[in-house]
Amino acid sequence: MADPLAQFEVKTIIPLQVGGIDISFTNSSLFMSLAVLGASGFLVLGARYGAAVPGRWQSMTELTYEFISNLIKETIGPEGRRYFPIIFTLFMFILFGNMLGMVPYGYTFTSQIIVTFAMAAVVFVGVTILAFAKHGLHFFSFFTPPGSPVWMWPLLIPIEIISYLSRPLSLSVRLFANMMAGHTLLKVIAGFVFSLSVFGVVPLAFVVAVTALEILIAFLQAYVFTLLTCLYIKDALELH
Repeated sequence: MADPLAQFEVKTIIPLQVGGIDISFTNSSLFMSLAVLGASGFLVLGARYGAAVPGRWQSMTELTYEFISNLIKETIGPEGRRYFPIIFTLFMFILFGNMLGMVPYGYTFTSQIIVTFAMAAVVFVGVTILAFAKHGLHFFSFFTPPGSPVWMWPLLIPIEIISYLSRPLSLSVRLFANMMAGHTLLKVIAGFVFSLSVFGVVPLAFVVAVTALEILIAFLQAYVFTLLTCLYIKDALELH
């Protein structure tokens, strides 16, 4: 049986060194580029005609737009409209990255912790800058829960700070772990299909079921990452 973790290896396609730094174009880079192109193509083709009575493609594009628009309205409120571009971009990039990993011989770059942590770090830093820009030093009141007695602050403030600083870690690990675990399980079960030959019907049925589940999880993880981003922006705008 092939190593189920081999599918996550980063392989160099075009080796490139600049100043002693390896910036080679890898399979991860390739599929990130394909995710950008795929998401862009999906939106451009869907909005190309702008018909009064939308066809299937345009309907899918509009539904995607309205889905994120309603998510922002429900979590952040009217003020969240100005953050729609970054939130929508994150959702589409993660969604297409997850779905490309479901294509045979594809590569799931969202199963790499460095990729998910980079996205989570951008969200974390951006939200923190937004909070300081809006509230100034009053931002530090975020670490004192409203209504808590002053004598409990020495205990509560460190807990709140640790909780806040752990946001990029929890946000990145959630996406990375779910995608990696699902694809590893698929690979293991698929290995039994070939090793059991004619008796591999049952594992094959499991592969089909897990594949369907993974497609659902691919969407849900993009949604969860986007939802948490919206909630973090709401916290930055309102503090409590």
